[in-house]
Amino acid sequence: MKNSIKYICLVVCVMLLSACEDKVNVALDTAPPKLVVDASIVWQKGTAGNDQTIKLTTTTDYYATSVPVVSGATVVVTNDANVSFNFVEVPNTGNYVCTNFIPVINQYYTLTIVYNGATYSSTEKLYATPSIDSVEQKTVQGFSGDEIQVKFFFQDNGAEDNFYLIGTKNSAYAIPDYNAIKDEFFQGNQMFGFYSDKDLKAGDQLVFGLEGISERYYNYMEKLLNIAGNSGGSPFSTPPATLRGNVINQTNSDNYPLGYFHLSEIDTRNYTVE
Repeated sequence: MKNSIKYICLVVCVMLLSACEDKVNVALDTAPPKLVVDASIVWQKGTAGNDQTIKLTTTTDYYATSVPVVSGATVVVTNDANVSFNFVEVPNTGNYVCTNFIPVINQYYTLTIVYNGATYSSTEKLYATPSIDSVEQKTVQGFSGDEIQVKFFFQDNGAEDNFYLIGTKNSAYAIPDYNAIKDEFFQGNQMFGFYSDKDLKAGDQLVFGLEGISERYYNYMEKLLNIAGNSGGSPFSTPPATLRGNVINQTNSDNYPLGYFHLSEIDTRNYTVE
């Protein structure tokens, strides 16, 4: 009798646990789609910088499995000498490509997008970037044992306040790691970018990227990285706030787009972990 009771209890527990695995889709309100502008004009040191791409998409509902692309828009970037560069879409991709762009340090550029009866615009300066001077690797004691840390160094310009976007692409991961920093406590001194991962090992390939950016873009990226990294996967975390960029809807300011228009020089360095 006792064995029968234990068996029945076991079956009930298994059924309850199995029921907990059912997928639950909560009905959510879907706001009208907004234009999303991914307009990063990045000029690799040592290249002409004439090949550039701007990507346009829209927001979609929470459960969507793909991101809607924007086709049929008119995309133009004009410099402060009134020279225009047309970005033409690769059909049905949302990628608008220019092959004759001319990057000039400290020159201002204005992005204009005409889409679905509305005109969007933004103006930004193309910022210079120092060169990556050297890379240093060391092993330190971490929480789970020895851990490899890698730094790359560059010289800050002491004549001005500077802001930087640092990226590290680890060959073991699909998505780069980003960090926004400023020279507030390093004015005119050597600065560094830092990367560490508990699974980093000899032979892993790292690509470091360094961009000089505006203070406004620094503030935007700092908030964006904070939103992206704070939830920790918790379903009870505070919902992220809508982060507005620098692109303005000139036709209807209330229907603002998402994303950002920025321009910068970039220096990169490939490194193989030893």
